[in-house]
Amino acid sequence: MGVLSSMFVIPNLLFFFFETTYGINSITSTQSLADGNTLVSKDGNFELGFFSPGSSKNRYLGIWYKIQDKTVVWVANRDSPINDSSSILMINSTASLVILSNNSVVWSTSSLKQAQTPLLQLLDTGNLVLTDEKSGNSDEYLWQSFDYPTDTILPGIKHGWDLKRGLNRRLIAWKNWDDPSSGDFTFEMTLHNYPEAYLFQGKEKYFRTGPWNGFGFSGSPGLKPNYVFNFTFVYNQDEVYFMYTLKDKSLISRALPNQTNSLFQRFTWIEVAKSWNLYSSLPADRCDSYGVCGANGRCIITESPVCQCLNGFKPKSQQKWDSMDWSQGCVRNKPLNCQKLITHGFVKFSNLKLPETTYTWVNKSMNLKECWEICLSNCSCTAYTNSDIKEGMGCAIWFGDLLDIKQFPDGGQDLYIRMHPSELGTGNRHKKNIAAIVACSIVVVFGMLLGSYYVCSKENLRGIIERMRTIVHSSNSKGPEEDMELPLFDLSTIARATDDFSLNNKLGEGGFGPVYKGTLLEGKDIAVKRLSKSSGQGLNEFKNEVNLIAKLQHRNLVKLLGSCIQENEKMLIYEYMPNKSLDSFIFGLNFDPN
Repeated sequence: MGVLSSMFVIPNLLFFFFETTYGINSITSTQSLADGNTLVSKDGNFELGFFSPGSSKNRYLGIWYKIQDKTVVWVANRDSPINDSSSILMINSTASLVILSNNSVVWSTSSLKQAQTPLLQLLDTGNLVLTDEKSGNSDEYLWQSFDYPTDTILPGIKHGWDLKRGLNRRLIAWKNWDDPSSGDFTFEMTLHNYPEAYLFQGKEKYFRTGPWNGFGFSGSPGLKPNYVFNFTFVYNQDEVYFMYTLKDKSLISRALPNQTNSLFQRFTWIEVAKSWNLYSSLPADRCDSYGVCGANGRCIITESPVCQCLNGFKPKSQQKWDSMDWSQGCVRNKPLNCQKLITHGFVKFSNLKLPETTYTWVNKSMNLKECWEICLSNCSCTAYTNSDIKEGMGCAIWFGDLLDIKQFPDGGQDLYIRMHPSELGTGNRHKKNIAAIVACSIVVVFGMLLGSYYVCSKENLRGIIERMRTIVHSSNSKGPEEDMELPLFDLSTIARATDDFSLNNKLGEGGFGPVYKGTLLEGKDIAVKRLSKSSGQGLNEFKNEVNLIAKLQHRNLVKLLGSCIQENEKMLIYEYMPNKSLDSFIFGLNFDPN
């Protein structure tokens, strides 16, 4: 019997010796992994085995970065510790993973389907996967650790929901450095109509990322593609998740909620220093604390106090607000009259972390004007914006109070908030500016017509006048600011066309600034009206000028080809007309923004 026993024992010892020495990365259903032995990914970055965290003597099965400090990124039996070194990991007869300790099941998985020849493998990504070797598809996983993250999100992990399986891939912090069991600090994706991720402390909301806007989460404008990370957000009927990947595969990175300091932190490994470098941390400041300014308030970290009511709103309790208790938030200065929807308007707020999306409605195919129309027609709609600013499409509208708004110095997103007509002073002034621009345009156009080489018939003149009346009327009832109606030229293109605004190409100069002749690469001659930086005309007024002139296009008028808005430059690009027929039109157009 002794000889026979040796025949079975020695091969097992040789297997584990080979595994430990050369870094075996997989086991089959006929093999097991005992405490004291490990699997190592092919690239050597990750290792799977049993470990004891910190000063604890409990044993856990985990995956860690195989670097100097042995950073653990996944724990199987986090809530079922083992108090000795008798445990083994194996694949059972139903192709499920089990951890046995003293012949008792400590932890187990369930596979998506049966497998004839199951194989457990630790991939170079840090993902522990169970596959069927006979299926011939190594990417078809019966089970994977990436579907069941513990506290760490690695590159390639989908943080969010598999809606078909009802699987929530959320992160739960360790209780402390010595105890990997589930703490009360969690990070997970919510399934609102406009999804966003939250940090929870217990059941209390602690931090909110804001919804994904095409570039990143609106509450984290720094979280966008860069030379280190790529970010992906997927939202469809099957899945809702966020994922990051590394552009340089040799980099080592991790992100996790930290129970000790109540932060969600992202780290990169610095090999030279043999230490983790903190890349980013959330919440970043006081204004990231959930709902700090209450309903209809906004938090501005550079202001003192940091909380302010939105324009058109006032503190619900002035006494509490003055004592810096902002919990009751703000209410409207004047209640809205839903019987007079036509009198309502919207004020644009820029650089915001969008409000909490619990009570929202989203349509991915609408444009901003359609979004304005549907929000205006529903008195319960308090605000709207583009859901995807990268594509300039999609409609997201809010109902009820607007919660957890933060204003950034730059970045963030535009939000259009419904206002009582008495709060539309800025908007009324804007309408007056448009009317003034139109009036000035009318005078200029008539002057140009009288001085041109063409003679308009009475019918043509009547048509132009009628068109101008229509434009004036539509300007006073215009919805949100729309995109430019004519092409935008690149500054480098205009600089090249005018020989860097050479004096030899200068046609003249008016109160608004100089005009240059230029030639585009395709040979087309242009005249460039370069607005002086001291003209006082703002960006919105300039855009209005461009759009209005575009609407006033007529066969007897000089053709406006487009504009250039770049690096503090504002320019109008006209078709060049010889014999100075352009002068009176261009030099006379100097709209007053006031």
